[in-house]
Amino acid sequence: MITRIALAIFWLIHFLPKPVLNVFGAVLGLGFLLLAHERRNVVKKNISSCFSDLTETQVKKLVKKHFLALGNALAFTSIAWWGSRKKIKEIAEIQGWENFEKADQHNPVIVLAPHFVGVEILGIRISMEKDAVVIYSHQKDKVFDSFLKKKRERFSDPKLYSRQENLKKVIRKLKARVPLFLLPDMDFGPQDSLFVPFFGVMCATTTAPPRIAQLAKATIVPVIIKKKPNFHGYKITFLPAWKNFPTNNLEGDVKNINEFIESHVNQSREEYYWVHKRFKTRPADEPPFY
Repeated sequence: MITRIALAIFWLIHFLPKPVLNVFGAVLGLGFLLLAHERRNVVKKNISSCFSDLTETQVKKLVKKHFLALGNALAFTSIAWWGSRKKIKEIAEIQGWENFEKADQHNPVIVLAPHFVGVEILGIRISMEKDAVVIYSHQKDKVFDSFLKKKRERFSDPKLYSRQENLKKVIRKLKARVPLFLLPDMDFGPQDSLFVPFFGVMCATTTAPPRIAQLAKATIVPVIIKKKPNFHGYKITFLPAWKNFPTNNLEGDVKNINEFIESHVNQSREEYYWVHKRFKTRPADEPPFY
């Protein structure tokens, strides 16, 4: 019931003009900051660990900025879920699409999307341009899980595979030139992961991108979503395809992915998805992180 009420509220706010939606997003973000104690502690722990040079006051300020960015992204996600094509294009501008098209002409493509707060908007906006294979995690709430699946299929015929399914299906589709939309920076546990640094903290990092790229002879095209100035929507940027990736060094490959993400996080630290327990999985000799 709570999920249905929350979704009904989000349906209502998608009708709001952008300036009012910005205000709602700020209120939503501050509400999470004040009331979501566990997630606030996760954000604080992540930020203070990744940026050890920050003072306590600076950490507190960045935590607040993160929740404001998160609230804004959630507010604008309502448009991605219910808005028209025209309205979605107005709030999510694509740049660098030619980088994807160039790579897509020659090889299977893995679209590598680091987990910034607007990633849900990113996925739906891209689906308006191209069908894709998507590996997703089931939500604990079955109502919300069904809702998300439906919304991610609004404008295309994506091939949705859960993380629990066999990768052979994914690779088969990829070889058939259906691009793969992949998040490289979630903690999926120790299986098929390597511990490499992320902002100096050892982090269980999935080896899926280089392994799948090698098996499918695919090219990696990274994509980043960031908010525009004054919160007037989002800009989605497709970057040039990576050359000489993957290599024969799996650990080096996943380390390079983390370093790439770090470089873009440092451009707008508050927009990274710090509410995720990125460092939950620890090496055997380490205590719990959270």
